[in-house]
Amino acid sequence: MNLSDIKPAPGSLRRRKRIGRGIGSGSGKTAGRGHKGKGSRSGGNTPPGYEGGQMPLQRRLPKRGFRRLQKNEGKREEFAPVNLERLAGFSEGTTVDAALLAERGIVRAGRKIKILGTGDLKAKLVVRADAFSETAREKIAAAGGTAELIAPTRS
Repeated sequence: MNLSDIKPAPGSLRRRKRIGRGIGSGSGKTAGRGHKGKGSRSGGNTPPGYEGGQMPLQRRLPKRGFRRLQKNEGKREEFAPVNLERLAGFSEGTTVDAALLAERGIVRAGRKIKILGTGDLKAKLVVRADAFSETAREKIAAAGGTAELIAPTRS
């Protein structure tokens, strides 16, 4: 086999359709664009949701529910929630932090973590996280552990 023998699969290549090349070509005159209308004009074609001048559906329907403003989206803090029941697998005296949770596959690396109070905690753990719910803090203290808040770093 040589490089000169390489060819595309049979039937995979088609010739380009030459439009607007006279009436005998089969796609002359209107060049496959039909007669009149926006699609026949140069610079034509319509955006998605356009209904030919009729009031579009997204404008006819009423606005409902809470819509978060785009300008406030960046200011919002995103936390990866972790329930106390997920921490039950750790042995007594372990310091549970973001790196350990990422290593075990509980959260993705580099995420801020918030510990939530669903489930029970039997082991005495030192839990370091970015945020705690009130019930999680109480349950960790009741088990004899400590809940340490990581100071936010300004970047």
